[in-house]
Amino acid sequence: MRIVRYHQHGTPEVLQVDEVEKPEPGPGQVRIRAEAIGVNFAGIQERAGNFYYGERLELPACPGGDAVGFIDALGPGVEGFAVGERVASVIFQDAFAEYSLARVKDLVRVPERMDAAQATMLSSPAQVGLEVIQAAFLKKGESVLVHAAAGAIGHLVVQMAKALGAGTVIATAKDPAKLAFARELGADVAVDYSRDGWEEEVRAATGGAGVDIVLDSVGADITHKSIALLKPFGRLVFYGSAGGGLELPTVSLEDIAGKYLTHFSMGVMDGQVDNFDKIVEEVCDMVLSGKVRPVVHAELPLAEAAKAHHVMEERSQLGRVVLIP
Repeated sequence: MRIVRYHQHGTPEVLQVDEVEKPEPGPGQVRIRAEAIGVNFAGIQERAGNFYYGERLELPACPGGDAVGFIDALGPGVEGFAVGERVASVIFQDAFAEYSLARVKDLVRVPERMDAAQATMLSSPAQVGLEVIQAAFLKKGESVLVHAAAGAIGHLVVQMAKALGAGTVIATAKDPAKLAFARELGADVAVDYSRDGWEEEVRAATGGAGVDIVLDSVGADITHKSIALLKPFGRLVFYGSAGGGLELPTVSLEDIAGKYLTHFSMGVMDGQVDNFDKIVEEVCDMVLSGKVRPVVHAELPLAEAAKAHHVMEERSQLGRVVLIP
């Protein structure tokens, strides 16, 4: 089968198509014949060698992502799923391939009528999006600041926050097209956070009061400025370091006096086995009912994985970039 791997860390050009044997599923695993593969920013950081969470993968390595396709083999002892079922799953390693292995605990059934590229967002992007909102304990009518609001997760978070009863939703991004995109998805205010003084635009949008919640996947100095924008007893959920890479932001107790911060990761979600079915059900309901619209920016052939990484590194995408095997 074809798989995209990198044999050294570096720019997107280190990605190459290799031919390998199909992987065999072990206990608790299934093999998926992929229809579409969602590209995640974490995989870009892993390829570049600056992913902040966990250890570097042994080389040669293949980026992780979210696969949608059909189960074509079951590992020993697997129950509840059958060969031929259409599913989506986060794939932590070796996602950029014609066939990949998924844990049964991560599988989401995909309706036949749903577009495969859109369905890649039923796994980690939409699940992470909903979990970070829940981690912020959103109450109806509260203001929410969503950073990187045009990305694969961010564009879903904007819509989910609205669907769950948020008041003013303020979206940040870095160019006019992304700001317009965020407004189209329901953001009340859109702010270019690459401009000096963007914090004052956010403050003005709240009448000077500050925001109740910040959902931050950027890190670096954006995190520090966002903490300052929180109302007393406001909540910030940090869930990515797209702007900071390996350097996670550090804060002093003085800066967070009367405020709440938490760091959400896939590892946290992975441990919430009892909550997984409920999260999946709510995510699927939001998407299938039309409350949340997953947007696909581009569908590219598997062999053009380097182009997919370039698009995302340039921060030019509106929604998700998807590979088609």
